[in-house]
This record gives sequence, structure tokens and C-alpha cells, in this order.
Amino acid sequence: MNDLLTYGLLAFTSFFTLINPIGAMPIFLGLTSELESKERIRTAKKSCIAAFIIICGFALAGNFLFAFFDISIDSFRVVGGVIFFIMGMDMLNARLASIKSEESEVASYVNGISITPLAIPMLCGPGALTNAIVLMDEADSLNKQLTLFGAIFIVSLCTYLTLFSSSKIVKLLGRTGINVMMRLMGLIVMIIAVEFFVKGITPIIRNILAG
Repeated sequence: MNDLLTYGLLAFTSFFTLINPIGAMPIFLGLTSELESKERIRTAKKSCIAAFIIICGFALAGNFLFAFFDISIDSFRVVGGVIFFIMGMDMLNARLASIKSEESEVASYVNGISITPLAIPMLCGPGALTNAIVLMDEADSLNKQLTLFGAIFIVSLCTYLTLFSSSKIVKLLGRTGINVMMRLMGLIVMIIAVEFFVKGITPIIRNILAG
């Protein structure tokens, strides 16, 4: 029982740290600043459900997928960095609002950002996916496997509740506050993008030079 509890705490704390719901909230706010409250909530729900499914999927078949497609986690970091940089540039120049005008365009926008970049790579980035693969490999019993999926579910629920509460923050800040915050968050997202890219490209360059 103690071993199972230790494993569960490890799974929960590691995923909560890697997914980082609090850190994800400013980016979520910037991307959904022009959406109505119900659309913002729907976006949060879709993103968290997608992240939960993807992380569980990688826990079950991550090693096989990486081996089958000959993909490295470093390549994932590089792509994530590029996606974040483009997103940050749009936020910095306040170009996100121009995407949404009619109801069909809003629905398309919500469906688009729910998967990329919110679910991937913001919520389930390289760290979370790698963590899922490693912890699944260490789960030597059915109870541990169920505990792992339970921890992922609880963290996903905490993330949803955090993003859900962002609606109140939007009302508090107002349009001017959101525009200022969106530009500030755009700069932060671009810095995150550079970190992603550098961490991914450095080992790749080393391997090329070593070969």
C-alpha cells in the first residue's frame, strides 16, 4: 500500500508540475481573450479532454510510436518551439482577434486552438509525454497502472478548473487589460518557444557533429 501511495504521489506531483495549470492560464487567456464566456469554457474543456487522451495514449503506446516513426523527443521540442513562437508573435501583435467574427469561424477557431497549441504542446508537451512513458514503464502491476491513469485524470481536472476560472479574470481585467496582457504574454510565450527550441536542437546538433 505504501509503495502504491508513493507511486501515486509521484505521478500526481510530476504531471501537475509538468502540465503547470497556473502557468498555462495566461497563455489560455491571451488566446481566448475575444471569445464569449461559454466558448472559453468549451475551449478549456476540449483542451483538457484532448490532453488527457493524448497523455494516456502515450503512456500506453508512446515507445512504440516514437520507434515506429523514428521520432525523438528532441524533435518534438523543436516543433513545439516553432509553434509557440508563431503563436507568441500573433499575441504580441494582437492578431488573434481578427480570426473570429462569425459563429462558424468562432467554432473553427475553438476547435483549432483546443488541440494546437493548447493541448499540444502547452498542456501535454515533451516533458509530460516522456513522463507518461517512463511512469508506465515503472508500473509493474495493474493497481499502479490504474493509479497512473487516475493521477493523469485528477491533474487534467485541476487544469480544467484553473482554466475555467480564467473567465472571471477576463471580466475583472476588461478589454484594455486583456490587450495589454496578451502582448505581455506573447513576449513570454516567445521566450518559452526559444527555450523549447534550444533544448531540442542542441542534442540534435551534438549528434550530427559526433557522427
